[in-house]
Amino acid sequence: MITVTYTNLIIPYITSIYFFLASLLKMAQIYSSHSTLNVATTKVVNAVEPLPRRSANYAPSIWSFDDIQSLSSEYTGEAYKARADTLKEAVKMMIHKVRSPLSTLELVDDLHRLGISYHFEDEISNLLEMIYRNYYKTHIEWHKMDLNLKALGFRLLRQCGYLIPQDIFQNFKDETKDLKPHVIKDMMGVLNLYEASYHSFEDEHILDDARDFTTKYLQENQDKMDESISSLVSHALEVPLHLTVPRVETKWFIHAYENRVDMNPILIELAKLDFDMVQSVYIEDLKHASRWWRNIGWDKKLTFARDRLVECFLWTIGFNYLPHLSLGRRNVAKVIAMVTTIDDVYDVYGTLDELELFTDAINRWDINAVEELPDYMKICFLGLYNAINEITYDTLINTRILILPYIKKAWADLCKAYLIEARWYHSGHAPTLKEYLDNACVSIATSLVLIHIKFSTNFSSTQEILQWFEESKNILYYTSLICRLSDDLGTSSDEMERGDIPKSIQCYMNESGATEDEARTYIYKLIMETWKKLNKERVSAKSQVLQNFIDKAMNSVRITLFMYVKGDGHGRPNVTKSHVLSLLFNPIQGI
Repeated sequence: MITVTYTNLIIPYITSIYFFLASLLKMAQIYSSHSTLNVATTKVVNAVEPLPRRSANYAPSIWSFDDIQSLSSEYTGEAYKARADTLKEAVKMMIHKVRSPLSTLELVDDLHRLGISYHFEDEISNLLEMIYRNYYKTHIEWHKMDLNLKALGFRLLRQCGYLIPQDIFQNFKDETKDLKPHVIKDMMGVLNLYEASYHSFEDEHILDDARDFTTKYLQENQDKMDESISSLVSHALEVPLHLTVPRVETKWFIHAYENRVDMNPILIELAKLDFDMVQSVYIEDLKHASRWWRNIGWDKKLTFARDRLVECFLWTIGFNYLPHLSLGRRNVAKVIAMVTTIDDVYDVYGTLDELELFTDAINRWDINAVEELPDYMKICFLGLYNAINEITYDTLINTRILILPYIKKAWADLCKAYLIEARWYHSGHAPTLKEYLDNACVSIATSLVLIHIKFSTNFSSTQEILQWFEESKNILYYTSLICRLSDDLGTSSDEMERGDIPKSIQCYMNESGATEDEARTYIYKLIMETWKKLNKERVSAKSQVLQNFIDKAMNSVRITLFMYVKGDGHGRPNVTKSHVLSLLFNPIQGI
């Protein structure tokens, strides 16, 4: 028999009241400590009914974890490495035997486009320095050159940081007057002039005229050309060489070069073998990133966001394609994946009250701030916090330099820019084009990614870091502007359809009364004018370190153009599916 007493009845009620009062006190403390935010914190904490959420209805990933982890490559053994070393020695002998300036430049160009020039950096540097001193440094030799030699040398030398003046093409119209479209040598001169024109600076009107002239000439005479050069012309007119992603160009050019009459079997064998060996490195990097993505669980816990790990890794191939840069690829793949999810938190899922809290938490970088966040934001904050702290810890033990203050600021700046856009959306504010771009050049996250890329290489001191930030301001801005405008050209239609703030296209239309086609034309011209400024920064760089960084910055522009040229290649997996297969999954040997 159970005896029921007053004590038995009252204790459960006292206990319940105690925990209820404790929870109220905790809520009051949270509200009090953040009252300066001027946000309705209690709405987040005390909500009983689910808050209304937007949805972008993103398609699921087409690449499963098991698919990625099952990838493998046979091109990893010592036998392949030994064969590659033998071929590289043969190429070095070939480099030392070249004599004429044109044959030298053609060999350098082939090495670049075949993706194997990184094996011969010193040899190529010495060749170009010799060519520059003997033929391009002064105008005395210019009149002795034909158009093809001028144009090819101009492109390769500017590409490597030499300041060759546009005056070398002062009489290009006279030189093209008697060219015959069916003569390969003549058409190579026009094609190389076309490619050279994309290395122009602002106000270089000779090169602007050359671009207009050669574009029209190549389009009008393509049907009269030899088949071998016609394919080169079609390829160049679609995307100029200066704007192409290096690894994408390599895959295309290997097949084009193999069909050339003057194809060198040593070069083609090394190019194919190197492509597959480098791809084997990419596969391991991708598998590493995929395991990290599985471990943090954002694909399962934050299902409102894009699950685009493979596409994020594809970006890293554009930034850092060289095989020895695995650490940079692995870290940057994580960064882009987290940017993608957090972008969706701000653009799609979060309420304005929640976004104010999350932005403040990122700005403070305080683990205790997680208590104030809703559950899905706790996952976001802690995942980001742990990943960034791990990256900075690894850097610290390898370099003895603490990069966390710079990384924290970059993430805080990004989230503040996201928050501004969220406020615009919720208030119905239509920004001016300038207002939009001032903020959007931060929210595109290009600077954040480039900072992470730079920090994956070694700095020798804090002073060197500060100097790099000062010297790189223009580079970061121009790169971010081009990437933002390119993103808008590819994604604004989708984003406006689901309901978003006006992008650069709509801002320009609102201000000028232009049609959408006219606005897109204006935005593309703005991209090309900004690219000219980036070209100038390339030849103005005061150190090799800064030149190497500009190369990565330019690669960030190239991969952005590539990802959005046919729509939203980041958001829509099918847009980039064939390129994932081509660059990451399928070897080139035997194709």
